[in-house]
Amino acid sequence: MKTLLLILLLGLVLCVGAHPGVGIVMDSKGNVFYTDTERVWQIDITGRKSIVVPNVHTHELFLDTNNNLFGEHLWYESSTNQWAHYVWRYSTDGKFEKITPNTEGFLKDYSFVRDHFGNMYSANRDADCQQVVQLDLHRRKKLVSDHCFENIRWMYVTKSDELLLTDFQDLIKIDQRGNVKKVARQIANKQWTKSTVENQNAIFGIWDDAAGNIYTAVASNRLVKKFDQTGKEEIVFRTPAPWMPTGGLVSSTGELWILECSDTNAVRVEKLTTNARRIVY
Repeated sequence: MKTLLLILLLGLVLCVGAHPGVGIVMDSKGNVFYTDTERVWQIDITGRKSIVVPNVHTHELFLDTNNNLFGEHLWYESSTNQWAHYVWRYSTDGKFEKITPNTEGFLKDYSFVRDHFGNMYSANRDADCQQVVQLDLHRRKKLVSDHCFENIRWMYVTKSDELLLTDFQDLIKIDQRGNVKKVARQIANKQWTKSTVENQNAIFGIWDDAAGNIYTAVASNRLVKKFDQTGKEEIVFRTPAPWMPTGGLVSSTGELWILECSDTNAVRVEKLTTNARRIVY
C-alpha cells in the first residue's frame, strides 16, 4: 500500500512539476479551447484540433459573453533573473492582441475568475489568514468574506455567480452575500490533515453544470468527483496512469470534457458522452 501511494505521489510531482494548466472552456457554438501551457488549442464542433494561440504559457483561460478568449503569457527572463507576463485576448474574428504590456513579476490585480458582471476574484495569500478579494470594473477591491482559509488553490464562479474554491482539499462555496459553506471535506485523502509542499496540488480545477452539481479534478487519485447540491459525492470519471485530470467542463448537452496531464507532462482532452462513450483528443 505504501509503495502504491509513493508511485501515485511521484506521478503527481512529475505532472505538477511543470505546473499543468486547468484552462479548458467552451464557447457558445460548442468549440472547446484548452491550454497545454505552451499554446492554446481548439477542438471545433466537428472534433478537429488546431492551434489557435501559439507560444503562450498560460494556466487559465476565460471566455466572455461575446466568445472572446483571454489568457496570459508567463516567462522567465534570465537577463533580469525575474518572471514576467502579459495578458492577451483572442477575439472571435481570430485576432490576437496584448491587452496589458510586458510586466515584471507574476499576474497581480487581474484574474481569469470572473462573474457575469465582470468582477474578478483572486486569493490574497500574503498572510496566514488567506482571503478572497473581489476587483470590480472600477478597480476597487473588497473582501468577499471575512473567513480565513488555510491554502486557497483554484477558484471558479458558477453560473449563479457563487464562488467555488478549494482550501487545500476542502471544497468551499461562497454565496453573493459572503456566506461560506463547506461542501465537502478532505476530498482527496482523509489522512491528509495538513497542507504541505508534497500534497497541496492534489486537487486542481473546479467547475459546475446547469443543474448546480460541482465537479473537481482530483489529480492525486486520477479521478473526477461530482457533488450534488446536498454534498453527496460521486466518482464520475477515472483515468489510468500515466494520466491525471487537471480541469474540465460540462457542456449544455451534458457531456463531460476533461483536461488531462501525464506523468511526463503531455496534455490531452477526453470527452465522456451522455451514453458513457469516451473520446480522446
